[in-house]
Amino acid sequence: MDVKKIYMDADALLEGHFKLSSGNHSQFYLQSAKVLEDPKTAKTLAVALAKEIQSSGLKIDTVCAPALGGLIAGFALATALDVRSIFAERVEGEMQIRRGFEIKKGERVLMCEDIITTGGSAMEAARVVASLGGVIVGVAALANRGFCKRENSDITTKANCKLPQDIPFFALEDFTFEMYSPDLCPLCKDGSEAMKPGSRGN
Repeated sequence: MDVKKIYMDADALLEGHFKLSSGNHSQFYLQSAKVLEDPKTAKTLAVALAKEIQSSGLKIDTVCAPALGGLIAGFALATALDVRSIFAERVEGEMQIRRGFEIKKGERVLMCEDIITTGGSAMEAARVVASLGGVIVGVAALANRGFCKRENSDITTKANCKLPQDIPFFALEDFTFEMYSPDLCPLCKDGSEAMKPGSRGN
């Protein structure tokens, strides 16, 4: 499966000057919502990701996704794995499990995002799951920005990766793009202004 081509065909691999959720700038941006708006494509990607997870032998009871970006990916993956799907959402700046979702003590939960950059949002939601008695058994995403090492990849974990090293991380593809702090961004120095097409604040 050529995941990069799928993103390009969906106009989901953007080139320009972008401000990321981290505050850093990049010449490229992944907009997974454009890929996941096609149910057939979402199903194809989720089934491929589920097969990789199942081949590892990992046992999962529930998939939990941080809203909003991970919602569709999480539901599609849970469907492919035939397990329960729940989500965490940010309320007044804090991740919470709401809407009647309950987590049993010892319930094996896989965190799911559309894209993992450093994994900060996924782990913020994971801490809520763990506080309710769930056991985080792994992390999954359609795409990996290359800061965290995924299963079956030779990319090394970077210092800013927030995913724990003692649980597996599954993703379909690595997208490694340069990121710059605003004060060192060559695109800014060339006079262009960063735009923010992503989830937070937009």
